[in-house]
Amino acid sequence: MTISVRDQHCPAPAGSTATAGQPDWLAGIALMTGSAASNQFGAATAALAFPVLGPVGVVAVRQWVAGALLLTAVRPKFASFTRQQWYPVLALAVIFATMNLSLYLAIDRIGLGLAVTLEFLGPLSVALLASRRATDIGCALIAGGAVVVLARPQPSTDYAGLILAMLAAACWAGYILVNRVLGARLPGSQGPAAAAGLSALLYVPVGIWALASHPLEGAALGRAATAGILCSAVPMVADMRALRRVPARFFGVFMSINPVFAALTGLIVLGQSLEPADWLAIAAIVTANAVSVSTGGQARGPGQRRDPHEATTNDPGMRSAPAPRGGTQPHTPDQPDTRTRDQT
Repeated sequence: MTISVRDQHCPAPAGSTATAGQPDWLAGIALMTGSAASNQFGAATAALAFPVLGPVGVVAVRQWVAGALLLTAVRPKFASFTRQQWYPVLALAVIFATMNLSLYLAIDRIGLGLAVTLEFLGPLSVALLASRRATDIGCALIAGGAVVVLARPQPSTDYAGLILAMLAAACWAGYILVNRVLGARLPGSQGPAAAAGLSALLYVPVGIWALASHPLEGAALGRAATAGILCSAVPMVADMRALRRVPARFFGVFMSINPVFAALTGLIVLGQSLEPADWLAIAAIVTANAVSVSTGGQARGPGQRRDPHEATTNDPGMRSAPAPRGGTQPHTPDQPDTRTRDQT
């Protein structure tokens, strides 16, 4: 789901006091926490349906639910799209389809916590590669070392699962870059919503084949559909409301907790335990991302102000919700897309 907003607060109502902002901050933190919990619980709910429907079948149902929700909410004007607008829409649709499938296949093989953590390297890489700051170089080294720890050779290491998670990370990086172009060519959230609808169509033949080869159980179908709601509709509303209460940069830092939430949800809901070294590696990647986001603005000189049109694109998987104000804005290189998992 993509939330793109300007990094500035809405004007305070007349007569408000300096202390009036505290309830908004607390509400924003509560909304962000709820969004992260919904995302990861939705992913865990989807994983519970894997034994019956398989990851491909679950992803297909999720794509259909999320696509229907976003098309209904945004209602993109397909007939008015030009050729230059269709190119990034089609590219984003393919990215959505590949990203979500590769992530769910990775979750099935290596667990929720490790898969989401590795996928987080996508937006972090976009930010780090666009920077020449010593701080970001240090963050890159920390993240790289953490990946080595997560992928350390062991008799039980599932290299296919690791590769799938890294593919999801590459897709997330591609999502950021393509969405930047799409935000400049289409107003509001028409582009991401259109891509979500097309991605759902791509899964019609795949989903029919996957569901036909598995027993159709109401409980499993319900879990897959519920995951589509928990990972799309709930974060879409919660993130929009949170971004009206807290700065976009704080939002990006706070949403770095998603890999931690994923690991805890995997442990509690799915019984997927991690070794102490894995927890340390997850903490290292979360820290690298948080430091990179929180210090990004310091690269500007003391006399430089933030461009009011500069914005962050936060998406975690489906990441394509209507922008709370001002429409979809381009993603800036020094602000990584740090929200994980809304995968449609």
